[in-house]
Amino acid sequence: MWRGSLRLLLLLAAAVTAAAEPGSTLMGPSRPVTVALREDRGHAVDLPDTDPRVQRRANGWAPEQIAVALSAAPTSAWVSWITGEFQMGGTVKPLDPGTVGSVVRYGLAADSLVRVATGDALVYSQLYPFEGLQNYTSGIIHHVRLQGLEPGTKYYYQCGDPALPGAMSAVHAFRTMPAVGPRSYPGRIAVVGDLGLTYNTTSTVDHMVSNRPDLVVLVGDVSYANLYLTNGTGADCYSCAFGKSTPIHETYQPRWDYWGRYMEAVTSGTPMMVVEGNHEIEEQIGKKTFEAYRSRFAFPSAESGSFSPFYYSFDAGGIHFIMLAAYDDYSRSGEQYRWLEKDLSKVDRSVTPWLVAGWHAPWYTTYKAHYREVECMRVSMEELLYSHGLDIAFTGHVHAYERSNRVFNYTLDPCGAVHISVGDGGNREKMATTHADEPGHCPDPRPKPNAFIGGFCGFNFTSGPAAGRYCWDRQPDYSAYRESSFGHGILEVKNETHALWRWHRNQDMYGSAGDEIYIVREPERCLHKHKHNSTRPAHGR
Repeated sequence: MWRGSLRLLLLLAAAVTAAAEPGSTLMGPSRPVTVALREDRGHAVDLPDTDPRVQRRANGWAPEQIAVALSAAPTSAWVSWITGEFQMGGTVKPLDPGTVGSVVRYGLAADSLVRVATGDALVYSQLYPFEGLQNYTSGIIHHVRLQGLEPGTKYYYQCGDPALPGAMSAVHAFRTMPAVGPRSYPGRIAVVGDLGLTYNTTSTVDHMVSNRPDLVVLVGDVSYANLYLTNGTGADCYSCAFGKSTPIHETYQPRWDYWGRYMEAVTSGTPMMVVEGNHEIEEQIGKKTFEAYRSRFAFPSAESGSFSPFYYSFDAGGIHFIMLAAYDDYSRSGEQYRWLEKDLSKVDRSVTPWLVAGWHAPWYTTYKAHYREVECMRVSMEELLYSHGLDIAFTGHVHAYERSNRVFNYTLDPCGAVHISVGDGGNREKMATTHADEPGHCPDPRPKPNAFIGGFCGFNFTSGPAAGRYCWDRQPDYSAYRESSFGHGILEVKNETHALWRWHRNQDMYGSAGDEIYIVREPERCLHKHKHNSTRPAHGR
């Protein structure tokens, strides 16, 4: 009797374990899943400026908003911070960046910061040439590059100006990425988009931190400062509330400072890589754009040969990351495309087997919001990335979660990339809840003209696998899983061929996954399709 009960328990335990095991792309395309809207997904209400987590705690010239970013290789990293206070008003006088030094002391122990690096400082302004609007000028922003680091090593550091009293930070620590190579990978990479600074943001960040990531990738739409007027009045939808009453799309730049202060607990110890989204455009006097984005973050632009803050690349162990710009020229005659060709040509898949890309607006989304909004970008770049064996593409923009099956040109393809949209980070704008395949929701199938390019991309809508089908009566086959809940994702690359992807809902218990799958590379199977790898089998996908 006892033995029979034990055998039954063991069989039940085995069944539960088997059921809990994540699926795999080796099994072929997943059956499309849509999770019904849940009422407990949270409320996107912004943190007020009275919240202690966003208020200035630094005194004098003490550093704040401290952040670490990666360089192109694991032997280098960036440390950034801000000193001094921002100014708001009709007339603002920028601080002198030379007032405070840009120094980082660092070493292998908290009490032995024996190495020193210096860098550059800058101040940016957001100016509006209209009566009644408030102008902004930032504190002094510092960027210092640390070089000669050992991969996979914990470094302690202080930043600031040691020549001034009270102008150095407390001691922080971060770990460099593993050495570049096919058997060396970060433990966990957090991927999040459209983060903002809401109470949902705090839930997303809390859940993300509980997963102890080694790297954070933020695929655009950071502070949502452009949902505010310059007087600090905000709305969920700027165009709905203010579009007809303001001479220019205003922003409230202190939201950037609030965001940097709130995120410092994460960014001072975990490297974070950012790419621009549409909410970073922020037009001002002289039609300047992206000033906050390009000033506040450090990018490995020079190190990766792009010399642009909008697109760049870096290595993290055996992963080659490419960050692309959905809001810069992505035409095949443009600088970004030429850089991408050159960068991809240098990738050695025997050294970095995984090729992962990130940009803001998704190519494959079945939500009505932003449906095929950057079709021109896909038409321009997808074939090039496919020919080099892109494994995973991370995007945001759509305020919901969606994962695709392997896809190329709207067709299921075992050698295509898995596209994952994580624009559900916590943003204030309305969450996407309607799908392009719902009856009565037929978006204009034409790609929208991009303000930075002009005109349409000339895509042929009379032929091809998706011709004439812009509203389905069912979820399309390339969409594997979609859900309108806030959350973040964790990528764990296990080896040269297997990576585990987990998406975590905010409303679930810490550590539980709402969607998970093993993404498996099949280099031999896809060798004939990826022409740029065809001469060197070891470098295939």
